[in-house]
Amino acid sequence: MSPNSERSYKMKLRDMENAFKYRRIPYPKRSVELIALLAISCTFFLFMHTNKLNSRLKEMEVKLQPSEFSALGLTGNHISGHDTGKPEDINTLHGTYQYLKSTGQMSALNVRELNNTRKAQMELVFFNRVPKVGSQTFMELLRRLSERNNFQFHRDAVQKVETIRLAEDQQQELAEVISELPEPSVFIKHVCFTNFTKYSLPTPIYVNVVRDPIERVISWFYYVRAPWYFVERKAAFPDLPLPHPAWLKKDFETCVLSGDQECTYTQGVTVEGIGDHRRQSLFFCGHDYECTPFNTVGALERAKFAVEQQYAVVGVLEDFNTTLSVLEKYVPRFFQGVRDIYASSAEYLTKINKNNFKPPVSEQVKDIVRRNFTSEIEFYQFCRQRLHKQYLAAHLPQRIITGATHTLTGN
Repeated sequence: MSPNSERSYKMKLRDMENAFKYRRIPYPKRSVELIALLAISCTFFLFMHTNKLNSRLKEMEVKLQPSEFSALGLTGNHISGHDTGKPEDINTLHGTYQYLKSTGQMSALNVRELNNTRKAQMELVFFNRVPKVGSQTFMELLRRLSERNNFQFHRDAVQKVETIRLAEDQQQELAEVISELPEPSVFIKHVCFTNFTKYSLPTPIYVNVVRDPIERVISWFYYVRAPWYFVERKAAFPDLPLPHPAWLKKDFETCVLSGDQECTYTQGVTVEGIGDHRRQSLFFCGHDYECTPFNTVGALERAKFAVEQQYAVVGVLEDFNTTLSVLEKYVPRFFQGVRDIYASSAEYLTKINKNNFKPPVSEQVKDIVRRNFTSEIEFYQFCRQRLHKQYLAAHLPQRIITGATHTLTGN
C-alpha cells in the first residue's frame, strides 16, 4: 500500500471512530418516560420506608420512656431541654421530672398529699388573685365555668383605693361574708391570704396564680400608665386626679438605670398600698406586718408554708396549659372542662387586659432588677415546682409512682 493510500485509510478510520464516539443513540420516548417514572417511584418508596422507620423508632422511644411525657405525647421538642444535650432547667416540667427521678423522689409523690382540696370544709373557691398574673383571663374562665358546672360567680367590686392587707376586724368580716355565700360558689378579690379557721369558720378551697416576678413588676409599671387604664378609673371615680405627664412618660429602663425611687427595690423596705406590686409573696404570706418587708426570708417562708398547707393549686402564668390541667384534676367540681373552654376561645382570652403600650425591656436591665428579687424569685420557683409535682403525680403511670392514688376529689 502506498504511503498516500495508507494515510487516507487511517484518516477514514479516525473519522469512523469519532462518528461512533459522539453518536447519540436515540431511545424511544416511552422508554424515557418509564425510566423517569421508575426513578420517581423508587424515591417515593424510599421516602415512605424511611418515614415508617422513623415513626417506629419514635414509638419505641415512647415505650422506653417511663414518664408522663410518653403517655401524653409530650416527647421531643415539646419539653424544654429534652434530647438537646443541654442541662435541664429544674423549673421546667421535664426538668422537675428528671430532678425527682435522679434524687429518688419520684416514688414519694402522692396525689393525696399534694391535694389540699380535701381539706376544704365547704364547696367554695376563694381566688385571692395576684394582680398582673393573667387573673382577668382566669376570671373569665371561671365565669364561663360557672354556667357549665352550675356554681355561682362572685367578685369584689372595683374600689377607689384597694387595700390588700386588712386589719384584724376586716379580715374576720371578709371571711364571714365569703362563708355566707351559697354553695357552690367562687369568690374573687385582690387580697392577702385570709385564714378562715382563725375565726372558727369553714375552710374554702384556696387557689391563686403567680408570674415571673420581674415580668410582673414590669407589667404593672406600664399597666398603670396605659391611657385606657385612666379612662376606666376616671369613669368609675370622677374625682380622681390625673397623674403628672412626666410620670406618665417615664419608661422602665430609664427608671431603673437612673436610680429612680419608683424602680429602686431595696431589701427590707416596706411599701404599703395597691401602688406597689414588688411583693408577690405578700398575697400568700398574709396580713401580718412581718409579711410586708420586701424580699425577706421571713416573708418567703411564711408564703411557702401557706402554699404548701392551704392552697389547692397555685398556677403559673408561664405554665398556662399545665396550670389548667392541674386545676381540672385537683379541683374538678369547679374546673372540669376548663381546657375545652380555653381551647375554644383562646384567641379572645389571651387578649384580655393586654397592654399594647408596654415596650420591650432589655435583659441587662432585667438582670439588674433580679439581683434585688432573690426571695421573690425563689418563691416563684417554689410555686412552679409544686405545680409540676402535682401534674406529674396526677399523670404519671402507677408503676412510676408507688403508693399514689389517682382519685382526685374534695375528700
